[in-house]
Amino acid sequence: MSTPPPHERHARVDLPEWMRNPEPPRRTLGRRLSDLVDATPGLREARRTLWRWQERSRFSERHPVVSAIVSFVVVATVATILVAGTAYVFARMQLGDRL
Repeated sequence: MSTPPPHERHARVDLPEWMRNPEPPRRTLGRRLSDLVDATPGLREARRTLWRWQERSRFSERHPVVSAIVSFVVVATVATILVAGTAYVFARMQLGDRL
């Protein structure tokens, strides 16, 4: 059995003052509002409810095939309506009719 080599000692690195003692975070409007929300029990609970709602699984994640089929049908229908409407408007313009 061989013993592992002793750890090598590295020379100490002196960090600059700004790295050893950084400035405290700025008190921006967002941080002040966040502290206000955290200090108010009703707002704090509403924020946590919103976070839980945002982390839910969406319908498109639970049923990707159904979502893809429905999306395709909706897009195809809207595109057909837009193309037909454009063709209708151009046909009326060629006949000289006013809309």
